Amino acid sequence: MLAASLPTAAIASSSAADPLVSQGKPATSSSIEAAGFEAGLAVDGDTGSRWASLEGVDPQWIQIDLGSSHTISRVLLNWEVAFGSAYRVEVSPNGSSWTSVYSTTSGDGTIDDLTVSGTGRYVRVYGTTRGTPYGYSLYEFEVYGTPDGGNPGDTTAPSVPGSLRSTGTTSSSVSLAWNAATDNVGVTGYEVYRGSTLVATVTGTSHTDTGLSVSTSYTYTVRARDAAGNRSAASSAVTVQTGGSSGGSTVDVATAAQLSAALSAAQPGQTIRLAAGEYRGAFLAQRAGTASAPITLTGPTNAVLVNDGPSGTAPSCPAPTSGWDSGYGLWLFGANYWRLNGFTVKDSKKGIVLDNSRNVTIDGVYVHHTDEEAVHFRRSSADGVIQNSRIDNAGLVQPGYGEGVYIGSANSNWSCHGNSGGVDRSDRVRVLNNVIGPNVAAEHIDIKEGTFDGVIRGNTFNGRGITGQNSGDSWVDAKGIGYLIENNTGNFSSPGTFANGYETHNPSTSPSFANGCGNIWRSNRSDLGGVGAYAIRITSTSKCSGNPNVVYSSNTVTNARSGLTNIPVTP
Repeated sequence: MLAASLPTAAIASSSAADPLVSQGKPATSSSIEAAGFEAGLAVDGDTGSRWASLEGVDPQWIQIDLGSSHTISRVLLNWEVAFGSAYRVEVSPNGSSWTSVYSTTSGDGTIDDLTVSGTGRYVRVYGTTRGTPYGYSLYEFEVYGTPDGGNPGDTTAPSVPGSLRSTGTTSSSVSLAWNAATDNVGVTGYEVYRGSTLVATVTGTSHTDTGLSVSTSYTYTVRARDAAGNRSAASSAVTVQTGGSSGGSTVDVATAAQLSAALSAAQPGQTIRLAAGEYRGAFLAQRAGTASAPITLTGPTNAVLVNDGPSGTAPSCPAPTSGWDSGYGLWLFGANYWRLNGFTVKDSKKGIVLDNSRNVTIDGVYVHHTDEEAVHFRRSSADGVIQNSRIDNAGLVQPGYGEGVYIGSANSNWSCHGNSGGVDRSDRVRVLNNVIGPNVAAEHIDIKEGTFDGVIRGNTFNGRGITGQNSGDSWVDAKGIGYLIENNTGNFSSPGTFANGYETHNPSTSPSFANGCGNIWRSNRSDLGGVGAYAIRITSTSKCSGNPNVVYSSNTVTNARSGLTNIPVTP
């Protein structure tokens, strides 16, 4: 061990001939103290930056992937004040089975310049006892050695795991799922990261991260790994917010009768937790949560809601009525501040319908095989979110009304649903990171007139099976005002009737609005399958002269009969 005042460069110059092989290589850690203390900062060659673990927690580790097997001769650890008094240096051929090449129980910090002997692709420092009340922190973690000769073995990384999504949340946990990766030899597991912190290694394609803070957003990625220790690139990130702290109880349900009773008696802050299984019935919620204490309905994907209706005599305008079953898979009526997480709705007339239900978040649900639309924000259900969800096979009985996500109401229905000055003001609805299609018979998202300022972002549209009935011949029909439509990916392949990727229309209404105007398209990717004319077709510029639609040049299109758009693009 050398004195703290001896500079790193002087130490390195006294080393044996083996070169530094770790600088700039991928590094991961068990945790980080905060943003700006990531593992990669310990291998960047800069003694002004550092990795730091969570404070007050043992054990902790940091590891480097050298990319191939190396014979290791020397490890240099340049500690910050937060050092390890007991730690091991270990090597591994695959990142899962480890061999110790050095250990100590009397570390005193500063700089540890260690002569070691071992072979591996991965090298890690595994701290078991902190030398201070803080965590572990390294300015630099340097490994010296030489690549092993001969056949380097399998060096092909797996493909990136796909469609990372939330399947449910509680006030202290987030449940995730993703699509399996592939590999030339075989995927052996997945690493789940919360931010840059590795929180789990699993063999399946799901994980629940626990011990989280209430009402807090967390960002996750997943990497696949194979038997040789090769890791894929990180998946697309998903950001999920845990439930609020409310002091509310958790009600576990396992039958349709229990679910109906729990919905009828729901209180602010309460969580209704579905067990796996099928629930058949008419499920209606009319109790409201609050901003600080939302009501949560959560369950796994194999908790499935089914409504065999409709039945009975329907009222002239849809409203909960004795003796009438709407046929909706789940109906929120006057139920503000709900969170719907993880479960499935299928085999119903409509999937999830929100009426006069504001600030509702739908996260990680799966809605499929509906007679009509899958999800409807109706009767001024403003400030809602649907995210990280899947929708397919909608409009099986009424194809012209088989939208994936329906925002607002047609002005012809405002007499029923126009509860805000005669208008359905389902404003500011956000549709984020969903997979919609195939076999969605009408528009994947239908934005109705009289709605304002929503966001359509990060979705994937599969247009196969769109029918063209009732003018449902595009992924998105924008009749609302002031929507931001960005970073979506759409494709079309036969069968189907497909005119354009995105369209605007400008219906006249009373009261009057600049319907179909002021919308923005940015960074959308469209593959029209050789069938669609334009990726983005603006029906009228004259009707929007005071609030024009804008199509940015960052949008791209392939396989279009006509092109990107029928209006000039904005750089």
